[in-house]
Amino acid sequence: MTEAEALALATHRHYKGGLYRVIGVARHSETEESMIVYEHLWPHDHGLWVRPAELFNGALADGSPRFKALDIPL
Repeated sequence: MTEAEALALATHRHYKGGLYRVIGVARHSETEESMIVYEHLWPHDHGLWVRPAELFNGALADGSPRFKALDIPL
């Protein structure tokens, strides 16, 4: 997948530049912690990942977001 193709599907960009698409929010079966289910689109192989919502939506030490939401045209 090219960067342009991935950008058409992506909802977020990681601070290191990768493009991702959020699939949804899941709940951990033991702790009930909210988890973000997301797909890595570019630049590496596709794959589904899960990360605690607090970390996914969190900021780096400098205050910038770990995953920045992309503007999605309606």
